[in-house]
Formats: sequence, structure tokens, C-alpha cells
Amino acid sequence: MNITIVTVGKLKEKYLKQGIAEYVKRLSAYAKIDIIEVADEKAPEELSITEMEQVKQKESERILAKISPDTHVIALAIEGKMKTSEELAKNLDQLATYGKSKIAFIIGGSLGLHEGVMKRANDTLSFSKMTFPHQLMRLILVEQIYRSFRINRGEPYHK
Repeated sequence: MNITIVTVGKLKEKYLKQGIAEYVKRLSAYAKIDIIEVADEKAPEELSITEMEQVKQKESERILAKISPDTHVIALAIEGKMKTSEELAKNLDQLATYGKSKIAFIIGGSLGLHEGVMKRANDTLSFSKMTFPHQLMRLILVEQIYRSFRINRGEPYHK
């Protein structure tokens, strides 16, 4: 399985980079995983609704340019479907069973995802009704993907 995480913005925090690198290394036994960073749109602190949409639109164009037509897209969004770790594992297993070998998880920028990305998504996923920094979501996501593979293989870890 080929898993791509397309995310807005550069990761700067060393501790997050180290955690992500550890899970990517662990995941290499199960799947090929790539993390693609697209540039975030520079914007002032105070934005009108129109300006916010313009920022999200520009970021969405960069995101969508990184996704091939045959990729199954899962967008991370606060309004997405909440799943247990076991449900995510089952979902990934079913995708593999039905020939979906390319999966992309999308993490938007600080303003979220544009409707263009949401329309392209085959599925949505929410980790919580709370808001998390998008940089931290990378670490949480790779850990949950790793956990999913361990669950699907019946290997100890997820309890």
C-alpha cells in the first residue's frame, strides 16, 4: 500500500519531526509512506471571510496538484467522521482488499480545507471535535496509521 500525507506548511518543531520520523520508520515494514508539504499561503492575522476563502483556495490548488486521479483521498476535518482506531484499521484493510493501493490523507492549514478538497475527498476523518495544530495532527495521524497496521496484523500494541 502507498500512503501519502499531503499537508499544508513546513514542520519546524524538532520534537514533532522526531516523532513522525520514528513512526514513518516503523511503518516502512507495512507500507510505503510519503509526506508531502505544500506551501501555506501567507496572510495577515485578521482576514475577512472572502480573504479566508482565497487563502484556502490557493492552498487547495497546491494540495490537489499532488493527488493523482486514482488515489483514494481521506480529508482530515473537524466535521469529518469520527472513528475508533479499530474502525480506521478496518477501513484501511477494506481499501487494500478492494484494490485501493494509493491512499492520501489531507491535512489542511490553519484555516482548514477548501470545499474543493472536500469535494475531491472520498472520505473524511475527524480525530476530535477539538481543534489541534495541523503540525501536531501529522504526528497523531502517522501514529494511528501505524496502529492500524498493527491491529490488522493482530500484533500487540493497540491496547
